[in-house]
Amino acid sequence: MEHPCFILTRTNSSQTRTLSLFLGGFPAWETTRMWSAVPLCLMYLLALLGNSAVLSIIRAERSLHTPMYLLLAMLAVADLGLSTSTFPTMLRMLWLEAREISFGTCLAQMFFIHSFAGIESAVILAMAFDRYVAVCHPLRYSSILTNSVTTKVCAAIVVRTTLVQLPLPILLTQVCFTGVIKLSHPYCLHPDIIKHAGSDTRINNTYGLFVLLFTLGLDLLFVLLSYLLILKTILNIATWRERLKALNTCISHICAVLLFFIPMICLSMMHQFGKHVSPQAYVFTANLHFLAPLILNPIVYSMKTKPIRRRILRMFCQGGICKSRVAICQ
Repeated sequence: MEHPCFILTRTNSSQTRTLSLFLGGFPAWETTRMWSAVPLCLMYLLALLGNSAVLSIIRAERSLHTPMYLLLAMLAVADLGLSTSTFPTMLRMLWLEAREISFGTCLAQMFFIHSFAGIESAVILAMAFDRYVAVCHPLRYSSILTNSVTTKVCAAIVVRTTLVQLPLPILLTQVCFTGVIKLSHPYCLHPDIIKHAGSDTRINNTYGLFVLLFTLGLDLLFVLLSYLLILKTILNIATWRERLKALNTCISHICAVLLFFIPMICLSMMHQFGKHVSPQAYVFTANLHFLAPLILNPIVYSMKTKPIRRRILRMFCQGGICKSRVAICQ
């Protein structure tokens, strides 16, 4: 049954009721749209190759089948899901100038984007707990975090995210939309869609805020709590060398936290309170939130994680010089 507020359009002389949504673009790039697609394609390929390489290395190396690397693999899966959910519509819009998207496709994209973002947030929290146990309770690490426990945590993350995110597109189908909807981003986000509604959206706004606080907000709170406990433990260590050694084990994860949560907080604040924010600021912050972690996470973890770095050097280097580099890294 079609929504009664969908606008009336004509297709092949037959009348159908559809909702027109037009993706927002890159305002500063309108004159160089085709050239802008080239670096975006390279970013997409880099995200795919980087995260796929991390997954293949962890799968191939049995010594990496430990809680820390299983969580890293889950993070790479979330990054691959986010990149697959966001990049295609962006590339389609830049290459083909195709801004229009159907309501059903937009809801599906919105669900997957928010779901994979929620999974990434929860995985970052699980990795923070992993670092907390490793630094604060190193002797009990192997007994607290086993592969079985980590697998159950990953399954719980997927179930929680699916159950929490599923009502969002369902509730949107009950909202009245009229006219042509011009979104602020080159992909569909819940706060961006709901602000174009032509009927009461209190339920949608309330549930959207609940999802934001219950998932991303709660995850960030516990991540900060974990690092407060980690910092307290590090400061109690006698020597500076041991303190730096303990802190160095958390550097990669700290980078992942900053890359994910800082743009997310800025974007959420813009949607909630930035009514007069320019479209350029919306687009830049949203792209930074969804694109930067996808590309930089595998780079950071490859540089800071010795087994992954060593395996990548073995994969890409041939000959005596590269072998000596591998030996140095070992």
